[in-house]
Amino acid sequence: MTKNSWKKGRGKLGFLEPLIGIWIAEDDSPMGKYKCTRKFKKTLDGAYVQLDAIWEFSNKTYVETAIFGLKNNQITFWSFTSDGKNSEGILADGSDIHPEAICFVAQMPAGLARMIYWPREDGFNWAVESKNKNGWNRFTEHYYTRSTY
Repeated sequence: MTKNSWKKGRGKLGFLEPLIGIWIAEDDSPMGKYKCTRKFKKTLDGAYVQLDAIWEFSNKTYVETAIFGLKNNQITFWSFTSDGKNSEGILADGSDIHPEAICFVAQMPAGLARMIYWPREDGFNWAVESKNKNGWNRFTEHYYTRSTY
């Protein structure tokens, strides 16, 4: 993808504009085949962006709702999952992955983690990494394409 390929919108959350819409990833994983649908939409009169993610495995479904917005003038996310967990994180630099990466970091019970979105030619990559003494350790990566429905 060329530099500046993600067209950003207006306002403090405008950098999330390239993610707005419905996206699907399907692949194999250690838990078997999966389908993950991510739906990003503006909500509450555009003051926030909401993510609804549905992970479908052959014998289990996992759901996440996350809200992206401002807290104390800092871009923040709040995530709630169907297994009863929740997390909160802040916008961070992900330029080590891609110049246009959208990155958030959160302190989790097991340590510091980050999630990163970055553009591909016909969609985007999404990854989750944990911080260790040698740097970032990637343990999940998906490739998303825009849904046709």
